[in-house]
Amino acid sequence: MHQHVLRVLLGALLCSPLTATWPQVDPRTTPEPGSAWLDKPEQTFTTRAIVTAHPLATQAGWQMLQQGGSAVDAAIAAQLVLTLVEPQSSGLGGGAFMLLAQGSAVSVLDGRETAPQDVTEQLFLQPDGRPMAWGDAVKGGRAVGTPGLLRMLFLAHQQQGRLPWERLFQPAIALAEQGFAISARLHQAIRQAEGLREDPMARALYYNTQGEAWPEGHLLRNPALAHTLRRIAREGVGAFYEGSLADAMVSRVRQHATNPGYLRTQDLAAYQAVTRAALCHRHTFGGRSYRICGAPPPSSGGLTVSQILGLLEHAPLWTQLPPATALPSLPDITRVHLFTEASRLAYADRNAYIADPSFIPAPAGDWASLLAPDYLQQRALALPTTPTTPSMQRAPAGNPGPAKTAWAPMPAQPELGTTHLSVVDGRGQAVSLTSSIESSFGARLMVGGFVLNNQLTDFSFIPRDARGRAVANRVEPGKRPRSSMSPTLVFDDQDQRLLAVLGSPGGALIIPYVAQTLLALLHEQRPPQQAVSLPHVASLNGPTLLEADRFPPGWQQALRALGAPVQTQPMASGLHVLFNVGTPEQPRWTTGIDPRREGAAAGD
Repeated sequence: MHQHVLRVLLGALLCSPLTATWPQVDPRTTPEPGSAWLDKPEQTFTTRAIVTAHPLATQAGWQMLQQGGSAVDAAIAAQLVLTLVEPQSSGLGGGAFMLLAQGSAVSVLDGRETAPQDVTEQLFLQPDGRPMAWGDAVKGGRAVGTPGLLRMLFLAHQQQGRLPWERLFQPAIALAEQGFAISARLHQAIRQAEGLREDPMARALYYNTQGEAWPEGHLLRNPALAHTLRRIAREGVGAFYEGSLADAMVSRVRQHATNPGYLRTQDLAAYQAVTRAALCHRHTFGGRSYRICGAPPPSSGGLTVSQILGLLEHAPLWTQLPPATALPSLPDITRVHLFTEASRLAYADRNAYIADPSFIPAPAGDWASLLAPDYLQQRALALPTTPTTPSMQRAPAGNPGPAKTAWAPMPAQPELGTTHLSVVDGRGQAVSLTSSIESSFGARLMVGGFVLNNQLTDFSFIPRDARGRAVANRVEPGKRPRSSMSPTLVFDDQDQRLLAVLGSPGGALIIPYVAQTLLALLHEQRPPQQAVSLPHVASLNGPTLLEADRFPPGWQQALRALGAPVQTQPMASGLHVLFNVGTPEQPRWTTGIDPRREGAAAGD
């Protein structure tokens, strides 16, 4: 923003009372533990590349690529290692969405958890009708959904694997048996995990005899996980979804002493991963056109990321901003204002419409109605037209069809821990995989050396509003909870070249993390390492959120002068980007590795 505009805003701040009641920061933005900031080198590879949340997972995936494996093989091996070395974020007990590209063809594999058949929409309501406290709902069996990750990985391997299934397990088995050094981030997560010590297996694995978290550098072995992985490698996914391991999961969930759940062996045996059509949206800016592909519902990521970008595409003020060559290391205040206002509009639609498509019809009969140019253009009329246009603070949902929505908006509640990895294999195959167990260490229940998820807390705790209208994302038997996971692939619309493979952890903040990175890459032409290192900004249709300790003091005052409630907080993304700066004939993959976490890249 020009200095005279900043002075005008600060002057307005000093002359105007700021005593209005602003929405409080909603708890969905609570971050999982990050790591100390560590600058990451930008790396470039010409053939194969992988970037994951942990160096050991990256090493496992790279081994598979070196052995002739596909991007799918590398992703599976890396994810299995993440179960061991990043158990607070993802693993066998959780779920995932995978974007899989072969050339320019893209499909989505949905391994999202499902609600057990015995649940009702009152799952998280107390006898007096009030919703449970989120922390009380998480710990124990109540929030455990049927895990979907392994079924999804097996389906991916059936479709695009090249190496034997059993070989993909070897790096994780070896590390589980021989041990690995606890990282600073894992130590912090263990130390901070409320209720984890109460689980006997977790206490024996992650704490010393005094109940203290093992220190950074401690050699951690997980023989129970090694045994589980050996069985699945040898016998297939049936060893997980049926038999003694399935019985053990059900027992831990249903027999929890204080917060039992509803998982049954029938839920596990019946679980199926789903292949879906990718949700692809054409995005044009600066004379270039891109095809941006994401996961469709029950993920809200693909739709909401594309809505944010589409709204800005139709905002005249956005197109008038300075060229990329003039951009400093901080985003421009006007860009922040426009981005957060577009996010408010997109999150309003997300909270009104998006849920499991097997249970909830798309507005106007097609999810693409939320991305229709006419609809986005109409919604974009609410965006600022000048740098000093006040914030709308809280946006209403739109109406993409002829009839008004009958759904109640979903109230705010937390969405937490996740991981992301990106892979290209040199044969035209690419994988963008985001996986999760929800909160840090999920339900704080371990079985077979892995942690069970608490993904049912991604459903709305309140199933209906005061008028009796149902919330689209309410709990129902067999339903998949709405997710914020946003694995993304970007193609050049002219030559169909794959340009970017990216995604991030971060709960509900995944969506603005990915959207902001796409804008930095495509609109501002920033190098990927600079793009992922930019200070984060966001709004989930509430306050404007700024990453703590990354902005000068004047920023908060300037944004508040625009009428936006502002909050600073840690924003521990884990963005992992592979960006093609080459040609269709000779790609050159440049990395963006989030300095806020422990990620690493490998390739050739």
